[in-house]
Amino acid sequence: MKENLPIITLLTDFGLEDEYVGVMKGVILSINNRVHLVDITHSVGRHDVMQAALVINASFRYFPKGSIHIVVVDPGVGGKRKVICLKKEGHFFLAPDNGILSLIVGDGKVDGICQVTNQAYFLTPVSGTFHGRDIFAPVAAHLSSGVDMFRLGEKTGISDIVRLDIHAPSISSDDELIGEILSIDRFGNLVTNIDFKLFETFIKETKLKDITVNLGKFKIKGVSGSYEAVEIGSPVALFGSRNSLEISVNQGDARIYFGASVGQTVRVSRRPARIP
Repeated sequence: MKENLPIITLLTDFGLEDEYVGVMKGVILSINNRVHLVDITHSVGRHDVMQAALVINASFRYFPKGSIHIVVVDPGVGGKRKVICLKKEGHFFLAPDNGILSLIVGDGKVDGICQVTNQAYFLTPVSGTFHGRDIFAPVAAHLSSGVDMFRLGEKTGISDIVRLDIHAPSISSDDELIGEILSIDRFGNLVTNIDFKLFETFIKETKLKDITVNLGKFKIKGVSGSYEAVEIGSPVALFGSRNSLEISVNQGDARIYFGASVGQTVRVSRRPARIP
């Protein structure tokens, strides 16, 4: 019978050009070599905490319960920011306390949180610039070996951890659903903070083809089910794999096409677009 080994995932902004990711894996395997190591991604934009928050929230539920997720996008490494271990829905998360788990805790429900301070589970000495190697990797390895999370440090409350300032969509006085671009992926797709449930509530009985998505001076007619609903090189609005409204260009780059940036306003109207 095949043994079910613990799973540790890694999500960082380290890239793969340097030794950082490989060294973290070496530390984990030196402590517990009976684990599955899975790379979610190491291509998060440098210091882009928001992008990392989106990626981990979109990913963790596809792993078995009991998985341990290391999330290291840590511009404050070595400073005053805390290291936290959080458990939710049977998953463990090890991350800097810089808002990176904001979406994970967005519903206010967790199974437990502690501040990671017990140096018995760290490498020594601890570098001021590489906590991925000296704290996150060894702590994850010990967790995978059965160490109780509350041996890592004192319990803390959900109200004590840092949250990102993520604006919620709203309805304007002009009866438009107002959101914003939260992230831009490597394909240039513009990922918004408008989720499908909210969108569905807003549009009511309006047909998808009659919806207008506005980005600056640009108007996109309708919300489509796939990229190929429009011609190659044409813009399209659709719901992506994260269940959020995205603005894309079929086989193109929406960031370039629209001159778009994170934080830019997106407006959804129930009125059909008048496009020449």
